[in-house]
Amino acid sequence: MNDSSNPSSPSSATPANSLAGTFAERLIAWQAEHGRHDLPWQNTRDAYRIWLSEIMLQQTQVATVIPYYGRFLERFPDVAALASAPQDDVMALWSGLGYYSRARNLHRCAQVVVAEHGGRFPSDPETLATLPGIGRSTAAAIAAFAYDAHAAILDGNVKRVLARVFGIEGFPGTPKIEREMWALAESLLPESDLPAYTQGMMDLGATLCGRGKPRCGECPFDSDCVAHSTGRERILPTAKPKKAQPERYVDVLVICSGERVLFERRPDSGIWGGLWSLPELTPPTGERAVDDASLRERLTAHAAALGATQGAVRSLVPLHGLTHVFTHFRLHLRPWLVTLSTPAATSAVPSTGSSYAWLDAAGVAAAGLPSPIRKIADALSIVSQGDGQLSLPA
Repeated sequence: MNDSSNPSSPSSATPANSLAGTFAERLIAWQAEHGRHDLPWQNTRDAYRIWLSEIMLQQTQVATVIPYYGRFLERFPDVAALASAPQDDVMALWSGLGYYSRARNLHRCAQVVVAEHGGRFPSDPETLATLPGIGRSTAAAIAAFAYDAHAAILDGNVKRVLARVFGIEGFPGTPKIEREMWALAESLLPESDLPAYTQGMMDLGATLCGRGKPRCGECPFDSDCVAHSTGRERILPTAKPKKAQPERYVDVLVICSGERVLFERRPDSGIWGGLWSLPELTPPTGERAVDDASLRERLTAHAAALGATQGAVRSLVPLHGLTHVFTHFRLHLRPWLVTLSTPAATSAVPSTGSSYAWLDAAGVAAAGLPSPIRKIADALSIVSQGDGQLSLPA
């Protein structure tokens, strides 16, 4: 038997259930007056532009996305231009936006659209969801905005709105709760005005129903919201169970030879996939290695192997480290400045060939680098000086 006096009991969702019939109408009216209407990717039916924005907005704030979106459209004005571009160009433009698998999938998706769909994004959400990097929610958003498709979205903002307004308990990332939310999201869809409704769901979660300080007094569902009526705005949605965040330690080598620095292209899988990075060496224990003779010996041997045919390592100098926080772990980087006794020829690379390249200042500035590697480069003045020269410590 449910105890209606207990805020955590299932019956606490009853008041919100009564608004299901008017939910869409109220949301659309709120969006028309208070929603966002001037974002760069709005007021268009161009599926390419809508798709590009939706991929960029995955786990990324609007303010961060806007300049990247503009640069991408300037360089790749349509899906054919993106599909035919070298992956290096795509990764370079994406550099700093994070979650780099999105950029690789973006490029692959454009190629599939051109090769298999005649350069036109499908209008069917189920077909869209089969394309690289496009899941169920993103497919629904593209189809709704571009083609008025009757499909529900369920991104992080929408999950937060539904959990609070309808009093849904349990971590939304679990299959059971996610299935419940998908069913609710689909049941709330209106028969018309799908673009306005979909934008309203996004806007409400992004502007009023935020994680930390929800602005309940401005919400169109303030009087019906289960979380607000029971004082659980900060509790719902249920947080993901916490786990200890792993710590990873890596030494990276800034191998300098004359005016060039050796960079390594990372494999497509894993973090920073497809980007250019500095060669690295992981301590054998996975913990912070001390600056002792054995560490220097390992680093020197690794640097000498990478700089093969350029002579011996002339110097190995530790530089200030930095920590980069990922979603699931913390990465501690310690860079080492390595100089070789003989300048490298432009074409001289380790035996693995195209995975490595000697880049001058202009090359480094143009390359797609992970954010922490870019910080190391900037700290060492590995930036274009206008004359292609590097300005590094001696």
